[in-house]
Amino acid sequence: MEEKRNESLNFIEEIIEEDLKTGKWSKIYTRFPPEPNGYLHIGHAKSICLNFGIKEKYKGKCNLRFDDTNPSKEDVEYVNSIMEDVRWLGFEWDRLCYASDYFDQLYEWAVMLIKEGKAYVDKQSPEEISRQRTTPTELGIESPYRYTSPEENLKLFEEMRMGLHPEGSMVLRAKIDMNSPNMHMRDPIMYRIIKKPHDRTGDKWCIYPMYDYAHGQSDYIEGITHSICTLEFEVHRPLYDWFLDQIDKTGKRPRQIEFARLNVSYTVMSKRKLLELVTNKIVSGWDDPRMPTISGLRRRGYTPESIRNFAERIGVAKRDNLIDVGLLEYFIREDLNKKANRVMAVLNPLKVVITNYPEGQTEYLEAINNPEDPSAGTRKVSFSREIYIEKDDFMENPPKKYFRLQPGGEVRLRWAYFIKCEEVIKDEKGEIVELRCTYDPLSKGGQSPDGRKVKGTIHWVNANDCIESELRLYDRLFTKENLDDLAEDENYTDYLNPESLVIVNAKLEKTLVSAKPGNTFQFERKGYFCVDKDSTTEKLVFNRTVTLKDSWAKIISNETE
Repeated sequence: MEEKRNESLNFIEEIIEEDLKTGKWSKIYTRFPPEPNGYLHIGHAKSICLNFGIKEKYKGKCNLRFDDTNPSKEDVEYVNSIMEDVRWLGFEWDRLCYASDYFDQLYEWAVMLIKEGKAYVDKQSPEEISRQRTTPTELGIESPYRYTSPEENLKLFEEMRMGLHPEGSMVLRAKIDMNSPNMHMRDPIMYRIIKKPHDRTGDKWCIYPMYDYAHGQSDYIEGITHSICTLEFEVHRPLYDWFLDQIDKTGKRPRQIEFARLNVSYTVMSKRKLLELVTNKIVSGWDDPRMPTISGLRRRGYTPESIRNFAERIGVAKRDNLIDVGLLEYFIREDLNKKANRVMAVLNPLKVVITNYPEGQTEYLEAINNPEDPSAGTRKVSFSREIYIEKDDFMENPPKKYFRLQPGGEVRLRWAYFIKCEEVIKDEKGEIVELRCTYDPLSKGGQSPDGRKVKGTIHWVNANDCIESELRLYDRLFTKENLDDLAEDENYTDYLNPESLVIVNAKLEKTLVSAKPGNTFQFERKGYFCVDKDSTTEKLVFNRTVTLKDSWAKIISNETE
């Protein structure tokens, strides 16, 4: 099943194969063109994997191009983060480009359109222009400036470029069709005045091209063959083609193809909403591990391989749909299961004193680092008279078929010995504070010395040398599955999950003392955790990447049989 799926082509690849077969193109050239006005999220990761994946599959090229046409919203911080994210995902661009590289050429083409009577300067307010566009089922209202002479329009456009008019006082519009049922064709704006220095061009310009004008022309300049966009740009395609019609007479021009954007359950993908989460301090920043940003996923402990595998698994669709976040979690579990060393950590400690173990003695037990990877080797875990176990691993009055520790009951300590609970110590409030146990010295390594069956195995840490650590237990940021499906009186923030972050102080085995930010481990029986950048030499901080429970494994297994 898996082999057959890998051999099949998605609809974009079918178009590319046909273009190669007919000789329209001999080499495929794609691009990833983000606007540097925020951090990339998992939806962008899908687009990155698609564009750069096409490059790799067809031995073509792929540019990284920043759509830096609005200096009022863009920042170098975002440029740097985007480059880091693309490289972290495992891709390298053939050319690093900026729309601002083409400002001179775009301006010349705009002048050409004005001279040909296909563009004009409009002095109306944005509200008036919007009102005159009316609705798709009504005829539009032509601007009173629509038939201004080319000479007057050239004069006004030059004045706009020279900064002689204030922001919002006038725009340059394409003269197309005010009666088109496609609202994007009703004399769209090409240039607006923004009097703010640009990070790359400084004060050279105070007019900046709109996305719909700059995008296709930039594709054309770079020789892009297939301009792959998300589905919301489908209605923009006639305008994309119209602008290209004005400059290209050869037919060797990019073709825009739209695919469904990625929507993931229990999160938002809108840059505006993500920015609100950051600016309103609902999250700690763009790289908060609860965010769907690539930097947030990276900080949480996701790997590039898991995200690439996720993008490949969901494929390329023609219609938007909602992807269960559990599928993304499946791929990180699958990847970390192969890579992450196993260690022991106790999140809710209960002290255990092994009364027949020699006082003052410490021994070192051999533990396997990763049963999935023999090359990971083993480590030495210290053991002594006093240990910590999870409170949840003991019940004073357990139900039937309870195989963990109970009064008079016996369990196996991971990598250590059998222990038996002999006495329960409580405080004045009646709460259990300590267990007194005995151990079987012949059961070292968890082996049964006489063949008796001990069904329960629990983890532990040495109380004498364990590490105090802060664990950040992350969960889904929202409680509603589909945040695009809201009533008029609802806001996405109404569904913020108050339990999306729970902080606990845990006790970890001492072997983790040298762990560094970015290192990932499986805390046995608890989940996968990643060392956070907030860690210090005095205290390690771990982020929970994902729990161990996986509801997708059986589904995936059945599909690939």
